[in-house]
Amino acid sequence: MRRISAATPNEKPLSTTAAQILDAAETLIQTRSYSAFSYQDIADELGIRKASIHYHFATKADLGVAVVDRYAERFGSALAALGQDQSRSSAQLLDFYCEPYLQFAQTSDRVCLCGALAAETMALPPQIRERVAGFFEDHQAWLAGILERGAQRGEFTLRASATKTARMFFGALQGALLVKRTTGDMTQLKDVVTALKSQLAADRGGKASGVKGLRKARKN
Repeated sequence: MRRISAATPNEKPLSTTAAQILDAAETLIQTRSYSAFSYQDIADELGIRKASIHYHFATKADLGVAVVDRYAERFGSALAALGQDQSRSSAQLLDFYCEPYLQFAQTSDRVCLCGALAAETMALPPQIRERVAGFFEDHQAWLAGILERGAQRGEFTLRASATKTARMFFGALQGALLVKRTTGDMTQLKDVVTALKSQLAADRGGKASGVKGLRKARKN
């Protein structure tokens, strides 16, 4: 399983136009889907010619790869730094992780970029599909690390292994965000976040109970 690490800065900084193209494509994927937008949509939004887009990204697959790579790098850099910060509680780190989902939920139609792409996996070019899978694996691994640390510190009581709990946490957030977009009900996501946190609440026994719960969870 892959692990999130600090991203290596791009060797060549993006031009203003290339960055604007990536911004537009990211939003279009999040609100429509990869299959439902075209270079013409981006050209119309930015007031440029399609040839200008092809100059920076020869094919739509190239553009999709660049969008996902930038999105994953943005998340990865932040999560890698947070994971190394021993001064923050594990609960604070989970709050930080949930924040982008809550921000997306405040919009009318945006969801996680990779969550949107996953909904049309079979229609994606292989190189994009691979990157979406890697994003999911990285985030689940990061969550598992935070959950295990929280259990060791007595902050959480895990009723299943950290890996299984991380998969539940990640899947619930992604799913709730899609349900919220469909229903328009912000409480869909807020209630899921609250319920997830309550599942992790440490027993009154404190650290000893957390470690005991972790040992038990590792067997499950």
